[in-house]
Amino acid sequence: MIETFELCKDFKDFRAVDRVTFTVMPGTIFAMLGPNGAGKTTTVRMLTSILKPTAGWARVAGYDVVAQPTAVRALVGVLTEQHGLYERMKGEEYLDFFARIYDLPPEVRRRRPRQLMEHFGLGDALDKRLGEYSKGMKQKLALVRAMLHDPPVLLLDEPTSAMDPQSAKLVREAIKELRREERTIAITTHNLIEAEDLADHIAVIRQGRIIAHGTFAELSGRFVGAPLMELRLTRHLNGAIDTLREMVTIVETGDCWLRYRTPDPALTNPQVIRRLTGAGLDIVTLSEVSRTLEDVYLQIVAEDEGTASHGQPE
Repeated sequence: MIETFELCKDFKDFRAVDRVTFTVMPGTIFAMLGPNGAGKTTTVRMLTSILKPTAGWARVAGYDVVAQPTAVRALVGVLTEQHGLYERMKGEEYLDFFARIYDLPPEVRRRRPRQLMEHFGLGDALDKRLGEYSKGMKQKLALVRAMLHDPPVLLLDEPTSAMDPQSAKLVREAIKELRREERTIAITTHNLIEAEDLADHIAVIRQGRIIAHGTFAELSGRFVGAPLMELRLTRHLNGAIDTLREMVTIVETGDCWLRYRTPDPALTNPQVIRRLTGAGLDIVTLSEVSRTLEDVYLQIVAEDEGTASHGQPE
């Protein structure tokens, strides 16, 4: 549904986006994760035909963002970081204005804005001027505007920025619901928890480049290693630990516990349990040590920084 190949964008002597290539499949959520200034917003602006690429190409729903910008804009809903809201307008007037731009039928213009506003808890704000809205309310209104014409593709730049936790959760749940409706969604964020919660596929962007991409499980395995298991017993391991070394990679040990890595817990864990119970040891717990996207992200960035510094002359 979204494809880019070697996508680049230069601003005079500065390259903001550097040979970015990715594919977003229909009905999935793709997260571009990175700090401010990484090139995420510039990439979104090229995907919406607002900026023309310096090199490379991009297609949305099969349409080229340079050659067919009108078709692209008709199929995408865009939430930008800077909303450009007309603050003297009332909410209902503002949404009707954009519904007319999208050439929605009169009955849809009356019904859909109210439905979306009520869904996001803004039903009582339709008659208020936008200048009276809080930051979180403005963010939700901008998301409603992006969804007015029922687009199959959504490009969301920092979708929960400036929102309180309850509002942010509501927006994340709405994004998941949109995925269940087989919409394709690309989000930019530097919120690691949000990316982990939402994304089917993650691309880490740094200094305009994609330095890693994949599912959370793929990135975790590649950069943090095989799953880490923690085993706790009722008494000292004694010499039983030596019998496990041929089966797993022991990482840490204590009097009554140990941690080990295994690439295939479903296969290895039952063997470990049988080995220990056969030796007369009672197991209290065996569980995977959780790791977060933050752990993975920091390792990705550290490795990229190490590669960059290694390549520089002394």
